[in-house]
Amino acid sequence: QVQPVESGGGSVQTGGSLRLSCAASGYTYSTYCMGWFRQRPGKEREGVAVIASDGSSSYADSVKGRFTISKDNVKNTLYLQMNSLKPEDTAMYYCALHSDGSGPTCRRRTRKSDFNYWGQGTQVTVSS
Repeated sequence: QVQPVESGGGSVQTGGSLRLSCAASGYTYSTYCMGWFRQRPGKEREGVAVIASDGSSSYADSVKGRFTISKDNVKNTLYLQMNSLKPEDTAMYYCALHSDGSGPTCRRRTRKSDFNYWGQGTQVTVSS
């Protein structure tokens, strides 16, 4: 059973930084497509960033230049480094996985329905 577990959320002021982590077991980590999504109050869940098995990545326009997705294949851990945080980044952040980690396909995965394994989420709150 693949079960991602997120951590690292919290409360920060505008301009601050946080690093989210997602650890999981039960699968060949390095071959998966992995992503971060977020759901803001009253909004649909939206894709933030994805990283393919080859390490290539893509980002939502709203976070480009501020967020960085990365992974550690030895520790089986996915990360999201979030810098220059804004109040509009306030959301529940979710880790998502899909077994097809090929680069071109993975980088096109931007919808909730594109992933089949989900964590429970970690809350990020940015105050002005």
